[in-house]
Amino acid sequence: MPVSPLRPPLGLLAVLAVSGPVLLFALITWQVVADGPLAGVDERLSRALVHPDRFSELLADLGNVQVAGPVLVVALAYAAWHGRASGTARWWLPPLAAAVAMVLVPALVVPLKEWTDRPGTPAVPPATGYYPSGHTATAVVAYGAATLLLGPLRRPAVRRALVVLCAVLVLGTSYGLVRRGYHWPLDVVASWCLGAVLLAGVRSVARRTPPGGSLPPPVSRSTRRSSSGTPSPRTGPS
Repeated sequence: MPVSPLRPPLGLLAVLAVSGPVLLFALITWQVVADGPLAGVDERLSRALVHPDRFSELLADLGNVQVAGPVLVVALAYAAWHGRASGTARWWLPPLAAAVAMVLVPALVVPLKEWTDRPGTPAVPPATGYYPSGHTATAVVAYGAATLLLGPLRRPAVRRALVVLCAVLVLGTSYGLVRRGYHWPLDVVASWCLGAVLLAGVRSVARRTPPGGSLPPPVSRSTRRSSSGTPSPRTGPS
């Protein structure tokens, strides 16, 4: 099917969706490592936003693996069960892609923390390794991947509700981390970028997986018998 000249191809859209977060992440990382002007603005903004309280601590806990992980596991199990039960070809690919994205979070975040060696805010004990935010990246990937897995299985209204719920959970986690002083604001924004790239991979795999019921139905014995006994009017391969 030819692509409309007024609408860019999906491949170009995918590249743009990934390149933006990658460039922003590179810019933030450069400013953090070089202690540039953007890092100074970040520190002043943090001083204005930090106000540790119990509510912000509870919101920050939404990014714990013990909280976000089980949500993703349930979504993985349901998507795998639904895909296999509905006869989806390669039903295991989207759950596998989501699981790999979750595994990549610590694999990417931990080395970055050691390399940037950024100190924490005055609200936490003196230490380094706060950039980027692992809790934020965990929330983005876990809740985002769960939404991508469950969204196609539900009605449009439910899909919109899932997207809104995912945004509330991610933004709530981010707000709690900054408000409690666990992270600088740029730590959180950088993890948004990192999570967006990982979710773009999950979405790409999910889009390439055929919908449920794509496998051809089994041919009945009567159909096989009639087709073998009666010549087909069509020529060439079927």
